[in-house]
Amino acid sequence: MVTSPNRLVSEKLSRGLLNRKLAACVNRIPGVTSRYWWKGKIETSREELLIIKTVKSKLMVLTRWIKANHPYQICKVLALPITGGNPDYLNWIDQSLNSRQK
Repeated sequence: MVTSPNRLVSEKLSRGLLNRKLAACVNRIPGVTSRYWWKGKIETSREELLIIKTVKSKLMVLTRWIKANHPYQICKVLALPITGGNPDYLNWIDQSLNSRQK
C-alpha cells in the first residue's frame, strides 16, 4: 500500500511500476482522508491510496523506486503478506511479473 497526494502522482507511480514490471496491478482509490502525526502535531490530508499487487522478490526494488519518485519526504510503503486467495489470481500475479515466489 502506498499513499499519494493526488491523481498526477498516483498515475506517475502506477505507470512507472507497471512499465518496470514491479507490479502486476495497481488499484487507485481517490478520496482518502489521512490523519497522522507530523513534526509534533496532528495533520489531516486528502490523499489517494494505491494498492499494489507484486511478489516478495520485487519488494526491495519497488520500495527504492517509489522512494526515488515520490514527493513525500517519508512516503508510505507497506507490504502485507498474502496468506491465501484465488490460486488463479495469485498465479496471474506471478506470471505477469515473470518471477517465482513461494
